[in-house]
Amino acid sequence: MEWETVIGLETHAQLSTRSKMFSGASTAFGAAPNTQACAVDIALPGVLPVANRGAVERAIRFGLAVGATINRISIFARKNYFYPDLPKGYQISQYELPVVRGGSIRIVTQAGEKTVRLTRAHLEEDAGKSLHEDFHGMSGIDLNRAGTPLLEIVSEPDMRSAEEAVAYARTLHALVRWIDICDGNMQEGSFRCDANVSVRPRGATTLGTRCEIKNLNSFRFLERAIEHEVRRQIEVIQDGGRIIQETRLYDPDRDETRSMRSKEEAHDYRYFPDPDLLPLTVDETWIERVRSALPELPEGKRERYQSQWGLTAYDAVTLTQSREMADYFEAAVAAGAEPKSAANWIMGDVSAALNRDARGIDASPVASDALAALLGRVRDGTLSGKMAKEVFDAMWAGEGDADAIIEKRGLKQISDAGAIAALVDAVLAANPKSVEEFRAGKEKAFNALVGQVMKASKGKANPATANELLKRKLAN
Repeated sequence: MEWETVIGLETHAQLSTRSKMFSGASTAFGAAPNTQACAVDIALPGVLPVANRGAVERAIRFGLAVGATINRISIFARKNYFYPDLPKGYQISQYELPVVRGGSIRIVTQAGEKTVRLTRAHLEEDAGKSLHEDFHGMSGIDLNRAGTPLLEIVSEPDMRSAEEAVAYARTLHALVRWIDICDGNMQEGSFRCDANVSVRPRGATTLGTRCEIKNLNSFRFLERAIEHEVRRQIEVIQDGGRIIQETRLYDPDRDETRSMRSKEEAHDYRYFPDPDLLPLTVDETWIERVRSALPELPEGKRERYQSQWGLTAYDAVTLTQSREMADYFEAAVAAGAEPKSAANWIMGDVSAALNRDARGIDASPVASDALAALLGRVRDGTLSGKMAKEVFDAMWAGEGDADAIIEKRGLKQISDAGAIAALVDAVLAANPKSVEEFRAGKEKAFNALVGQVMKASKGKANPATANELLKRKLAN
């Protein structure tokens, strides 16, 4: 039997406010345990929550960016459950009336483009954190995160593979950073995903029983966890068992998911409107003010890059993975770089160097205008592609701009046809065997002769001119 995978993601994006969702306590990461938990966060008797306007505005910004409906009135609800790190015994969230409804995210995979629908995005507060490692026979509780503002973004079950789920998560991650509502730091827990995974016979229309894999904080773990869970579910069904709806955790050391607890349904949380918080009202003036402040979005940039500059869909998607990379690319083009050449270099040598040195593109030692100047020397024939890579490495190491390095290292390309013709004549005279082999139909012999010309010129001969002259002379 062929099986189809069905995946929906619930993503928690920590909003980039300096204070918490319902209190004035700091959200700064890394403070000593329990030093950023005020009376509201630890639920002392008589305290009252006050909604953070900045968090609401960030939710509106996200809704507009994904083409969603902004509910003019939304309700904060109490989600009741009992964990040691949840001081109130309930979490303030949104249920029946979230601030954002609908919307969609367009993703690109090897199979092409696809639209993933969004169900909702709602505001809520985070819980604290239980600490187990530093205590013998006990657990500690750190309430610094309690009350931290989150936007929970819920997708429809539209994804059919781990690859699509990762593409969706990456696209969403790029978007929340792009519109500056979340720093996207997955190591610090600012962006984490829960994957709802089920399988069904291919062609079936009803959904299978789902399992939720909690708190996946890397794209690699998300992909591996889904792949393992799909295999596990198929094996259980084929062995005559049935899937139990439950919450599971992914163990990266053993590359497996394991049961955590039975999966709760909405009624288990006994949602009801929070009596301490008035309905959240968002008027048209507020929405339009947020809309007018939005930057050009990744999807718009992708379409423009393809229509204005003739880039491929793959190039456009890659260059808009972050706002910083898109800005770098556009600045290079504005400084005179040919768009396709700039795209190739940014996705290739620039990105490789950034990854090697663990830098962001906004900290690149080679500025966008310096890259444009280097590409200009390739375009005007001063440098070959190979020489340009040498110059780029020197620029990255801080040796100066392209022209200074070309002059210092004597790297100017030989494009004079007469000078290259003399080299070609010398190579042909010194390699009669290769000439005979080429004329006998062995194409490899031609490449060997090109290599000899480049060697004789110390790599400075214009490769296109050398190829053309060789072919002409060998044809005589």
